[in-house]
Amino acid sequence: MADIIHTHSRRQPPPRSRRLSPSSAVHYVLQEQRVLCLLVGVGLSAIMFTFGPSPGAGISAAQSATPIIPRRVMYETSQTSQHAVNAGGRIPMELKRKGLRILVTGGAGFVGSHLVDRLIARGDSVIVIDNFFTGRKENLLQHFGNPRFELIRHDVVEPILLEVDQIYHLACPASPVYYKYNPVKTIKTNVMGTLNMLGLAKRVGARFLLTSTSEVYGDPLEHPQTETYWGNVNPIGVRSCYDEGKRTAETLTMDYHRGLNIEVRIARIFNTYGPRMCLDDGRVVSNFVAQALRKESMTVYGDGKQTRSFQYVSDLVEGLIRLMEGDHVGPFNLGNPGEFTMLELAKVVQDTIDPNAKIEFKPNTEDDPHKRKPDITRAKQHLGWEPTISLREGLPLMVSDFRKRIFGDEKFVSGVDTQ
Repeated sequence: MADIIHTHSRRQPPPRSRRLSPSSAVHYVLQEQRVLCLLVGVGLSAIMFTFGPSPGAGISAAQSATPIIPRRVMYETSQTSQHAVNAGGRIPMELKRKGLRILVTGGAGFVGSHLVDRLIARGDSVIVIDNFFTGRKENLLQHFGNPRFELIRHDVVEPILLEVDQIYHLACPASPVYYKYNPVKTIKTNVMGTLNMLGLAKRVGARFLLTSTSEVYGDPLEHPQTETYWGNVNPIGVRSCYDEGKRTAETLTMDYHRGLNIEVRIARIFNTYGPRMCLDDGRVVSNFVAQALRKESMTVYGDGKQTRSFQYVSDLVEGLIRLMEGDHVGPFNLGNPGEFTMLELAKVVQDTIDPNAKIEFKPNTEDDPHKRKPDITRAKQHLGWEPTISLREGLPLMVSDFRKRIFGDEKFVSGVDTQ
């Protein structure tokens, strides 16, 4: 019994601590001490964030000052100066810049196709939208296959989503024959089409140029017409869909500029002629040339003493580009101040085509302006622009185009001699 009591009263020795292998120790810390590891990690991160070097410590001052360049503005970055960026869309004339993405509405038409030629030639990428009411695909055949050219059949009265840097808004029938054909559609094109293009310019930050017209002056009481003249327009006449439509388009353009700070330009275009005009569009130069070539009598409406000014299409295109690239909103008159009566124009056509061509007089059309001559002082001062091609120089070029289109010549396409 004593032996048993002694055995139970003896103190048991403390258990020996187990010695863990290195791998077991790591496993123990990861599995059993997760909270402790989390706290240590958070603490180390806070210390590094507070006392560590700044992210830009190893970057030079010039690099750290470089702005983040949006994708659209990359088109406006100089090739020689990688850090010269103008996020407002304005391109300094003195900088050599990469080609722009440019939208030309009505680009398959007479003036639009010549504008596309110039823009493609200087290295820009051009998107043309046209519903082909008066435009022709043949005017743009020379650019088919060019990766910098796109043609979309689209009516500007419907919205379209594109990403561009500049918008030349030319879409609208410009001759009486066509804009009187569907006057409601004409004014919708001027109003809804302009609204849609201004909305696009707002969304993508593009600069917008409206091609308005000398018709905003109506039958003018001021001669020659300056940009400050408000005009004398019949608001309910047969030409009002075009005249008042363009006046409304100018109003919308200026309201977007003043209210939404959109960069806009306004050109008021006077009578223009040249290759690719529609053969029978009702405008006096194309009428006279086509009739003389076909041995028909040239039709003079009224007494023939009403006056017009005629500029060659290449002069107009130069003016439009200078206006778009310049710093002035406008409006600017773009026209040739050389003034001709209809009888004087008929004489020039006779001298160029057929001295024996006859003249036939018919009653004048409604609301036909009696005088039209631009004052281009503002364009000379602010754009450094004035026309350089006289009527007697430019008319033979147009006659050559019309002759080949009327009588056929396979060597001639879109007003450009392929030889």
